[in-house]
Amino acid sequence: MRAFKADPRTVRVVILGQDPYPTPGDAIGLAFAVSKTNALPRSLKNIIAELESDLGMTVSKYPDLSQWENRGVMLLNSSLTTIPHGPGSHSKLGWQQFTFLALERLADLHPYVVLAWGNHAQKIAGGLPKEVLVISSAHPSPLSASRGFFGSKPFSKANAALGELGQEPIDWSL
Repeated sequence: MRAFKADPRTVRVVILGQDPYPTPGDAIGLAFAVSKTNALPRSLKNIIAELESDLGMTVSKYPDLSQWENRGVMLLNSSLTTIPHGPGSHSKLGWQQFTFLALERLADLHPYVVLAWGNHAQKIAGGLPKEVLVISSAHPSPLSASRGFFGSKPFSKANAALGELGQEPIDWSL
């Protein structure tokens, strides 16, 4: 639930994933983020590789995605819980409805951009109001990153979409 600590009036981009990391100790309540003391999960390594490729930047060896919270990015999962070593295990508990309603209420405040990574995220984002600009791609997991995440340029596309909305781009540096 840490993603919901952000002031909704400041959220300009939502990165929407599937569910928390299933390895005990990895998930910190922000989609794809881990503690600075944890090894980087493979999905996060793929996100960093795409960030570097997309924007031509160099990222710290131990990137802290929580920095993006203060820059208008909400890191949210479709499901907010899972069991250890059981990815997708809580996907039928109703979290998707909760997440959809939260994103719908956010759209009541102002237009924003969603980066919908993977099928779970795309199902939710597909029903959002037209004020929400949705940019979809494959999930950054090792199983699907090479089938549409790599080369999708989500960060530059999000900044371009923000420009269409008359908003400032996100500083994606880490």
